[in-house]
Amino acid sequence: MESIILLGILLFLILLGAPIGFILILIPFVYILFTDAVPLILIPSQMFNAIDSVPLTAIAFFMLTGELMTSATITDRLVALSKSLIGRVRGGLAQVNVLVSMFFAGMNGSVVADTATVGALVLPAMKKAGYPPAFSAAVTGVSSTIGGIIPPSIMMIVLANSTELSIASLFAAGIIPGVLIGVVIMIINHYFAIKYNFERSDEPFSIRRAGKEFYRSSFALLIPVVLVGSVMGGVASVVEAGAITAMVALFTGVFVYRTIKWKDCTGAFRRAFRNSAMVFIIIAASGPFSWLLTSLGAIGELENWLLSLTGSPIIFILAVILFIFLLGTVMDSAVNIIIVGPVLVNVMAQAGFPEIQAAIVVIVGFLIGSVTPPVGVAFFTAATIAQVRLEKVAVALIPYLVGLFLLLFFILVIPELTMFLPNLLSN
Repeated sequence: MESIILLGILLFLILLGAPIGFILILIPFVYILFTDAVPLILIPSQMFNAIDSVPLTAIAFFMLTGELMTSATITDRLVALSKSLIGRVRGGLAQVNVLVSMFFAGMNGSVVADTATVGALVLPAMKKAGYPPAFSAAVTGVSSTIGGIIPPSIMMIVLANSTELSIASLFAAGIIPGVLIGVVIMIINHYFAIKYNFERSDEPFSIRRAGKEFYRSSFALLIPVVLVGSVMGGVASVVEAGAITAMVALFTGVFVYRTIKWKDCTGAFRRAFRNSAMVFIIIAASGPFSWLLTSLGAIGELENWLLSLTGSPIIFILAVILFIFLLGTVMDSAVNIIIVGPVLVNVMAQAGFPEIQAAIVVIVGFLIGSVTPPVGVAFFTAATIAQVRLEKVAVALIPYLVGLFLLLFFILVIPELTMFLPNLLSN
């Protein structure tokens, strides 16, 4: 009963718009203050333990890489490359939106950064071309989820830190699901493009033009190859790879493209520091909140309930997906992955699923939650950039959410979708 009351208070404060990190610290603080169950020193101790991990340092490097790429107008080149490849098809700008997110995902690892950066570049063009604003915002928001799935992924690092799984294996496992999400979104885009007769570029496809744009973007495309390749190949740790790619992004912007002045670096470092601090505050605050849920027995009750359903594999799978969906609608995806993610991975592992596959299901499911109304951060960000009412974007999101949760079902049912590349890597 206590667990339900605390979760109700958490949900109420989230809907009021209170900062997530503040809420996660406030609730255990008030509980300890009134019950005197343990000394209050437990809260800072749990906060420190939650972030006392070297691999988490890579998050700051990924944030910095994304900021440097934006400052270096690398994203502009990726948009031009995407247009040269698929801009000719019906609804080309909607498809470009997805393809740019897939390129950008391999360099940043953040859903919010993907939504804000790609949305700022593509949404004005979609509006000018006559796309409905709600549709444009929905495509931008839902395609940004790829940013946390195709490696590098900040959430993979966070979950790997909590579950002691291999970051390299998670990176490898996320590639195929990330690409499939892009394909599903593009299929739905194509359906609406035909149905509503969306724009189609008059400029014919040109191999020469595509080759030119590929050459212009070659250094930018080198960044994910260096990062993911070095981690999956065992050449560098995730922290070392993050530092290397940040240096490559800086070198590319300053010396290759010459679009970054040294004075611009100050702003990029400042924004990266601020965004990294926001992530670390949530991770730290999750420490005492996780302790509280465990001490009240909520974590154990959740595990027992899910394990009681393992007698029927289909019912168990549907229950896991439904639970992820419902929790994603009311809580921030980062909080879900940090607090509930390890529990779900453990339960699915006990039910016979590979831990890596279970971790990818958790990450994909809760990142879809980042665009699910009413509290999805990508949902809010895309609607704000598109300047359209939230309820209209929510309606436009329905077919995409149905498609992505259907894909999540297949990711859980078909282990090869996640385990093929990790097994290949281990061999």
